[in-house]
Amino acid sequence: MPRPSLAEIIARGRTAVVVQELQNGVVGAESSLAALADAVQEVGLIAHAAQVATAARAVGVPVIHTTAENLPHEFGVNHNARLFLGARAAGAANLAGTDSVSPVAAVFDAGDLVLPRYHGLSPMTGGPLDSLLRNAGISTVVLMGVSLNVAIQNLVFDAVNRSYQVVVVIDAVAGIPVAYGRDVLKYSLGFLATLASSEEIIAAWDDASTRDAVVIERKEQRR
Repeated sequence: MPRPSLAEIIARGRTAVVVQELQNGVVGAESSLAALADAVQEVGLIAHAAQVATAARAVGVPVIHTTAENLPHEFGVNHNARLFLGARAAGAANLAGTDSVSPVAAVFDAGDLVLPRYHGLSPMTGGPLDSLLRNAGISTVVLMGVSLNVAIQNLVFDAVNRSYQVVVVIDAVAGIPVAYGRDVLKYSLGFLATLASSEEIIAAWDDASTRDAVVIERKEQRR
């Protein structure tokens, strides 16, 4: 069976863009995770993610921001991994309702969806994402965000295990150090997901839109 093209994999109607933790308190102006914020800047992640999100909206592909939030009084927060303890020690409170949990403005649009996660590492298991995608008939997820060290890997594994096609936008994800993030893509996620640049994603949607426009025009001419 021939491998489907990128345009077929990310066809609108069955695709959603999932933006993982591109929020002010993680990679934005309020970030307490300086090394990660620096890596995001180094690879130009925000600009590439913004371009993909804009292209997705233009063709009717939903953009979903999965944010990490904490409830008041740290109710129900995880204590079972060094990552959680380290983040809180660094000052990453990410309290619900504060600017720290707001998506980075450059990537966000008023028509986007925001799904908070209050526990765990992945929105597929720590929130309603999986059920909502299935209810919407989504079978492909295009992933962007942070980090390649933990959350993006976890999200890819969860999505693949739940039978989704996964596409990782290679210039809209980052890890620390940056070189390690590239190795994760090459030696781990590349075996599970389709790896594509923001330029390739946008071109695939542009081609699909052009074909759709031609089909519509031909139908109208026949009337």
